[in-house]
Amino acid sequence: MHSLITDNFTTKAAQEKFSKIGISHGIDLLLHFPLRYEDETHLYPIDSLSEGTIIQIEGIIIRNTVMYRPKRQLVLKIKDDSGSIFVRFINFYSSQIKTYAVGKRLRLLGEVRLGVFGAEMVHPKCRVVREGELLPDLLTPVYPTTAGLSQRTIRKLIQKILICSDWEHNLPEILPKEILKNYQLQGLKESVMFLHQPSPNTATQSLHERTHPAWQRIKFDELLAQQLSMRLHYQQRRSHTAPALPAKNKLTKALLESLSFSLTRAQKEAFSEISKDLSAAYPMQRLLQGDVGSGKTIVATLAALQAIENGYQVAIMVPTEILAEQHYQKLSGWLEPIFLSLGMTIVCLFGNQKKSQRKAALIAIAKGNAMLSIGTHALFQEQAEFNNLGLAIIDEQHRFGVNQRLALRAKSAKINLTPHQLAMSATPIPRTLAMSYYADLDVSVINELPPGRTQITTKLFSNTRREEVISRIKEACDEGKQAYWVCPLIEESETLQLRTALETYATLSLIFTNLRIGIVHGRLPSQEKLAVMELFRQGDIQLLIATTVIEVGVDVPNASIMVIEHAERMGLSQLHQLRGRIGRGIDASICILLYQKPLSITAKERLKIIFENTNGFEIARHDLRLRGPGEFLGARQSGETMLRFADTERDENLLNNACDAAEKILCNDPDLAKNHIRRWLKGKGEYLQV
Repeated sequence: MHSLITDNFTTKAAQEKFSKIGISHGIDLLLHFPLRYEDETHLYPIDSLSEGTIIQIEGIIIRNTVMYRPKRQLVLKIKDDSGSIFVRFINFYSSQIKTYAVGKRLRLLGEVRLGVFGAEMVHPKCRVVREGELLPDLLTPVYPTTAGLSQRTIRKLIQKILICSDWEHNLPEILPKEILKNYQLQGLKESVMFLHQPSPNTATQSLHERTHPAWQRIKFDELLAQQLSMRLHYQQRRSHTAPALPAKNKLTKALLESLSFSLTRAQKEAFSEISKDLSAAYPMQRLLQGDVGSGKTIVATLAALQAIENGYQVAIMVPTEILAEQHYQKLSGWLEPIFLSLGMTIVCLFGNQKKSQRKAALIAIAKGNAMLSIGTHALFQEQAEFNNLGLAIIDEQHRFGVNQRLALRAKSAKINLTPHQLAMSATPIPRTLAMSYYADLDVSVINELPPGRTQITTKLFSNTRREEVISRIKEACDEGKQAYWVCPLIEESETLQLRTALETYATLSLIFTNLRIGIVHGRLPSQEKLAVMELFRQGDIQLLIATTVIEVGVDVPNASIMVIEHAERMGLSQLHQLRGRIGRGIDASICILLYQKPLSITAKERLKIIFENTNGFEIARHDLRLRGPGEFLGARQSGETMLRFADTERDENLLNNACDAAEKILCNDPDLAKNHIRRWLKGKGEYLQV
């Protein structure tokens, strides 16, 4: 079966094109299922067409004109025995003018709509045919493809395989009859044949919505492979060796006694789970999730101290330099009194530091004097050599790529141990997504906010009410409060005509002549960026104009008002994160979402959700529904979204069944589990290790 590809496409370039869509063997082709189907099995009279329908017609070309207004386009008029319709090609080749000459017979498939001259099709699928040419007797599959690889080529190869008598031998049914019966699943051969060659009398809705029994079988197999891979990685991780870091309750107790606040019930439970994992001699891989402001940092700090009191170093990796500096300041305040008495140090490491600071930090890390290192991606770069890294903490873990997370974990190779890993996220993971993409992790949830966090009021303002917003900012700052004004871009863009941070800074500086205004964005030099944030934290800056670099971690209790420009352009998670920068002090806080009309349907829904909800878990549920798991997770961050066919929300029942079946298969037939993973994931499962 493999030779079908190499026989037909001997060039390396052709094979690379197939590789781009995950095809290297004949079996890959069989499991390369259509995105959708086109019905070319029927012809309809032109006078029966209705607007908005996708339909196939056939007729004679009676007019062929190149028009130049409003833009150059090829316009055909097609006639059959019942009537006529116009066909427009806005992008066309000169050769098409000859191909579609008057008198030629065309068969067209496209959407009917009303144009200036009446019913028309724009860029339909079309070809010249002979009168009486036979119609297909099956629906036409439309496959995922890539540039330079035509639908015809993919269809031809798949059909070649399907007519081979031995293809089922290469793709045997490997699931036990008991599982097929328990979950009422259709056979694999029957499902594969049907999806590549569905009969025209099939209910197209069941195909497009993927509810047909054939689709149910394929989606179950895919979810089962994912669950098996997750569980195997979970088991394999427990076979690795990590430093056992039991609770000694010396440094952790000293920190808790020095704090001006008490841990919440949820924080105590989360730390208890983490502490137990650290005590084991296999690597912890736990996700600590909690809403914005729920107190994840103190829990992570306690985990760090448990590792440190066992003599091991800890690294905390964060996505931005501002957050690295914020964590460094906060943790230094908590830990320096404890560390100084023990001769330990805390260092901060990021890319744009002064050379002398960077060199001193790297030396302290290598010698083991720096028991706690806080930094950006600089922590996993080659120059950073840890003496004995025992725990890696990754804040906002979804902001880092797979290779970055792996590189930090590899920093303990010097001591031949795998470090424990604690990932933190303020973007709560909905239940079905946790079951699917995070099934190989242990999860701790902080589901309550510390006392004293004030409720944030969210208001929606159209850009036409900008003057009113400016007045509110002035009143708040005159009362001694501080404010953020968040902009989505740094400088003017031709494609996105949005108000920018630089423009806003210039405009508001002219309006608020009596206020101390600062600006911070990603292109500022690091030292300048940190200096501005420190002035804002100390209250020397009253109004901070910022881009989304302040999205995570920034904590200024006196800042109680925020304006977010062009809120309609931002995602729910980002809006919720930004809003979480206020409400950290004793004053009532207000977040103003300034939007530009007209709003798309999706933008309206996003603004409605963020206006009505303050609970991060509820917002994440809506976010997943709007964006889907691939975009919610970020394909680059998770390596691969892995699922091509199943949808964790819509297919929750299949996911539950796959979870149940995975447990049984791993207990009864581990070899079957590995074969099933190999068939469906083709190496993608490696990303689950991080």
